[in-house]
Amino acid sequence: MALTELSAGQHASTMTEYVTERGRAAAAFGSRGPIRYDAEGELHPDILADFETNGFYIFEKVIADDEIRALRDAVEDTIERAPSPPDSDTDAQGRPALGLDYPMSPYIFIKPLSDPWGGTKLLSGRHPVKMSEPTPDADAPTQVVHLLLQMCTSMPEALCLYGHPDLLTIAEAINGPDFVPYNDSIFVKKPGMGGSVAWHQDGATHWDNPDWYPGIHGFNFQVQLYPTTPANALWIVPGTHAEGRIDIRARVEANEGGERLPDAIPLVTDAGDVTIVSRQMLHGSFANTSPDPRVSITFGFYPHSSVLGVSGGLNISLDAKSGREKFYDAEHIRRRSAVVQVAVDARHQARPDERRYSYAPFAGVEDEYRYGPETIASVLSDYTLYDIAL
Repeated sequence: MALTELSAGQHASTMTEYVTERGRAAAAFGSRGPIRYDAEGELHPDILADFETNGFYIFEKVIADDEIRALRDAVEDTIERAPSPPDSDTDAQGRPALGLDYPMSPYIFIKPLSDPWGGTKLLSGRHPVKMSEPTPDADAPTQVVHLLLQMCTSMPEALCLYGHPDLLTIAEAINGPDFVPYNDSIFVKKPGMGGSVAWHQDGATHWDNPDWYPGIHGFNFQVQLYPTTPANALWIVPGTHAEGRIDIRARVEANEGGERLPDAIPLVTDAGDVTIVSRQMLHGSFANTSPDPRVSITFGFYPHSSVLGVSGGLNISLDAKSGREKFYDAEHIRRRSAVVQVAVDARHQARPDERRYSYAPFAGVEDEYRYGPETIASVLSDYTLYDIAL
């Protein structure tokens, strides 16, 4: 029987041996531990070396339990405020849906257990092979939330997370003090309904750059709100961030197990752990036919040199008005980077006893970016229009 013909239960059963074996491989691999700093307060060089070699790292116990609980509640509230049905102006309780005044909808819906991007030209065609799409249970809804967008507007808790001093210190250690934000999104993979993300590499702009290097397309954080398992986790192929552009279709078709790549490992985590993955890494995830949820708050950063003077290579970087690729000049970069500075202040207001991160591009002008009604209107209301996609 072809995988695409499997029920949710059958799919989970057929994945058992693979996820068990590769889960053991992940446990043995390492590249994980608490955040550690050297005597000068810099990210420990052993962690940087590990990340540069393998293209990922799992930072353990970064986000405290109380913050995780607050983030879970905020995400669930945001999901409950989604339009129901998806093209409606009201949610399931008849209230005005969240995001009607946003520049774009903060919700992306998919059919349960589907692969919305694999084998399509969406996102610049970077997902060339479709993953298996099991048949959901009969009582499953016709559409489920796959992604939540514009979290820094919708959820003050998520904005505060965006300003987390340890995460921003990691970003600085990897990309320099003038690092530039990418975008943010929240992947929602409910038990028995969460969709897959076909194998891909995120970067699309700099593959032919004569100054190419493995970190040129930046990295993504994923903050895990629930424990992740091999059955619902993000999967990666360690080291592929340094291979350049990969012929993903050929790699999958040459593999006897098809989409079950033999050298891939799942990023298994506890709630509060944070994964960091190079955007050039070959990675993806399977349909979540497990009984466990995964909610991953995802946001990334680039080196400034990768962005300034560049036009984005992803088709999500098109200007809403002209339909042309955005050109990332200094003004555009500063407009999007302002979200980081507002987030730093929002976190300081919420947690005044915590170390406050100092974001170099806004040194000396912090007072102009205090979190409050003015910056909510001037910075956060439409910041997704300034997302930077390479």
